[in-house]
Amino acid sequence: MMKKNIKLNKAFTLVETLVAISIFSMSLLGLMSILASGITSTTYAKQKTVASYLAQEGIEYVRNMRDTSVLYSATGQIGWDSFKTKLSSCVLGNECGFVKPVVPFNVSLCTALNQCKLYVNNGGYDTVSSGTNSGFVRKVWMTTINADEVRIFSKVSWTQGSGNYDTTFSEDLFNWVL
Repeated sequence: MMKKNIKLNKAFTLVETLVAISIFSMSLLGLMSILASGITSTTYAKQKTVASYLAQEGIEYVRNMRDTSVLYSATGQIGWDSFKTKLSSCVLGNECGFVKPVVPFNVSLCTALNQCKLYVNNGGYDTVSSGTNSGFVRKVWMTTINADEVRIFSKVSWTQGSGNYDTTFSEDLFNWVL
C-alpha cells in the first residue's frame, strides 16, 4: 500500500512542476511584450521630439531669411518682395528645402533627385548628402495671406517600423518694416 502513495506523489509533483513552468512562461511573455511596447513608445517619443525641433528650425530659417532680406536691402519693401520672390515657388504640392550654406539663403524644390532628406553631418542635420541619412525629410512651403503677411509651414516626416509619421509647424510672418 505504501508504494502506491509514493508513486502518486511523484506524479503529482511532476504535474505541479509543469503547471508552474507554464505560468512562469506566460508571465515572462507578458513582461517581454510590455517591455517591447515601452521601447517602441520611447523610440517614437525621441523621433517626435527631434522632428519637432527640425520643424521649428525650418520656421526659424525662413524667419531669418525674411529678416536678412528686409534689413540688408535698400528699403524694407524691396527686401520683403525679394524674400517673397525666393519662396514664391514653394507652395503646397511644390515644397522646398534649404540648400547649405546658409548665406546666401537658397531654397530648392523637393524633387525626385532632391527629396529634402536630412543628413547628419558633424552632429547637425542638413541637406548635404555626404553625411549619414537621418531618416527625416523636411519640407517648407508658403501661402500668401495678404501683401504684407505670409504663412510658413514646415513639415518633418519619418518612417518608424511599419508606420509613417509627420509633424507640421506653421507661423505667420509679416512685413514689419512698412
